[in-house]
Amino acid sequence: MIYVKLHQSEHSEILAVCDEELIGKTFTEEDKEIKVSKEFFQGELLSEEDTIKILKDCTNANIIGKKAINCALDAAIISKENIFSCGGIVHAQYYSLK
Repeated sequence: MIYVKLHQSEHSEILAVCDEELIGKTFTEEDKEIKVSKEFFQGELLSEEDTIKILKDCTNANIIGKKAINCALDAAIISKENIFSCGGIVHAQYYSLK
Protein backbone atom coordinates (compact mmCIF):
# COMPACT_ATOMS: atom_id res chain seq x y z
CA MET A 1 0.00 0.00 0.00
CA ILE A 2 1.03 3.59 -0.59
CA TYR A 3 0.41 6.74 1.43
CA VAL A 4 -0.90 9.71 -0.55
CA LYS A 5 -1.36 13.15 1.01
CA LEU A 6 -2.33 16.38 -0.75
CA HIS A 7 -0.87 19.61 0.60
CA GLN A 8 -2.63 22.76 -0.63
CA SER A 9 -1.88 26.43 -0.29
CA GLU A 10 -3.46 29.47 -1.86
CA HIS A 11 -1.36 29.24 -5.03
CA SER A 12 -0.17 25.67 -5.32
CA GLU A 13 -0.48 22.07 -4.27
CA ILE A 14 1.89 19.17 -3.88
CA LEU A 15 1.09 15.49 -3.64
CA ALA A 16 3.22 13.51 -1.18
CA VAL A 17 3.46 9.84 -2.21
CA CYS A 18 5.32 7.24 -0.17
CA ASP A 19 5.57 3.48 0.32
CA GLU A 20 3.79 2.57 3.56
CA GLU A 21 6.81 0.91 5.20
CA LEU A 22 9.04 3.99 4.83
CA ILE A 23 7.04 6.32 7.09
CA GLY A 24 9.13 7.75 9.91
CA LYS A 25 12.48 6.60 8.52
CA THR A 26 15.55 8.61 7.53
CA PHE A 27 17.91 7.65 4.71
CA THR A 28 21.42 9.04 4.28
CA GLU A 29 24.14 8.72 1.69
CA GLU A 30 27.27 10.86 1.75
CA ASP A 31 26.00 14.45 2.03
CA LYS A 32 22.35 13.63 1.15
CA GLU A 33 19.55 12.91 3.63
CA ILE A 34 15.87 12.13 3.13
CA LYS A 35 13.48 12.19 6.09
CA VAL A 36 10.18 10.47 5.41
CA SER A 37 8.14 12.36 7.99
CA LYS A 38 4.69 11.29 9.13
CA GLU A 39 3.55 14.90 9.03
CA PHE A 40 4.31 15.30 5.33
CA PHE A 41 3.75 11.83 3.87
CA GLN A 42 1.25 9.94 6.05
CA GLY A 43 -2.12 10.57 4.43
CA GLU A 44 -4.62 8.19 2.90
CA LEU A 45 -3.45 4.61 2.37
CA LEU A 46 -4.21 3.58 -1.22
CA SER A 47 -3.70 0.68 -3.61
CA GLU A 48 -1.20 1.03 -6.44
CA GLU A 49 -4.07 1.29 -8.94
CA ASP A 50 -5.70 4.18 -7.07
CA THR A 51 -2.33 5.88 -6.60
CA ILE A 52 -1.70 5.80 -10.36
CA LYS A 53 -5.09 7.44 -11.01
CA ILE A 54 -4.34 10.28 -8.59
CA LEU A 55 -0.81 10.78 -9.94
CA LYS A 56 -2.14 11.18 -13.49
CA ASP A 57 -4.09 14.26 -12.37
CA CYS A 58 -1.51 15.92 -10.12
CA THR A 59 0.60 18.94 -11.00
CA ASN A 60 3.37 18.56 -8.39
CA ALA A 61 4.51 15.47 -6.52
CA ASN A 62 7.20 14.34 -4.10
CA ILE A 63 7.54 10.57 -4.52
CA ILE A 64 9.52 8.15 -2.33
CA GLY A 65 9.86 4.37 -2.42
CA LYS A 66 9.97 1.63 -5.03
CA LYS A 67 6.20 1.06 -5.22
CA ALA A 68 5.43 4.78 -5.32
CA ILE A 69 8.07 5.38 -8.02
CA ASN A 70 6.69 2.51 -10.11
CA CYS A 71 3.23 4.10 -9.86
CA ALA A 72 4.65 7.41 -11.09
CA LEU A 73 6.34 5.62 -13.99
CA ASP A 74 3.07 3.82 -14.83
CA ALA A 75 1.22 7.16 -14.66
CA ALA A 76 3.82 8.51 -17.12
CA ILE A 77 4.59 11.60 -15.02
CA ILE A 78 8.29 10.78 -14.60
CA SER A 79 10.92 8.86 -16.53
CA LYS A 80 13.78 6.76 -15.21
CA GLU A 81 16.12 9.73 -15.68
CA ASN A 82 14.12 11.64 -13.01
CA ILE A 83 14.82 9.05 -10.29
CA PHE A 84 17.67 9.30 -7.82
CA SER A 85 18.73 7.13 -4.90
CA CYS A 86 19.68 8.03 -1.35
CA GLY A 87 20.61 5.42 1.22
CA GLY A 88 19.13 2.66 -0.92
CA ILE A 89 15.73 4.31 -1.36
CA VAL A 90 14.48 5.82 -4.64
CA HIS A 91 13.03 9.31 -4.87
CA ALA A 92 11.69 11.64 -7.56
CA GLN A 93 9.98 14.98 -7.82
CA TYR A 94 7.46 15.97 -10.48
CA TYR A 95 6.41 19.47 -11.49
CA SER A 96 3.99 20.43 -14.23
CA LEU A 97 2.94 23.80 -15.57
CA LYS A 98 -0.61 22.62 -16.39
